Amino acid sequence: MKYTDINTKTIEELNTLLKEKETLLFELNLKLRTMQLTNSSEIRVAKKDIARIKTALNEKRRA
Repeated sequence: MKYTDINTKTIEELNTLLKEKETLLFELNLKLRTMQLTNSSEIRVAKKDIARIKTALNEKRRA
């Protein structure tokens, strides 16, 4: 997910997207612990998406 796509969303949409991504990250961590995760790079991608969403939220709250 690119930052330009995230930046066009509203605060409510960003909050719901953030919850979805955090849930996904939790599930990926569980799969990693139980040795069910085949592609561990998905965790890094999820963390970066969360950081991008939080950055966009902070920018919108300041403006």
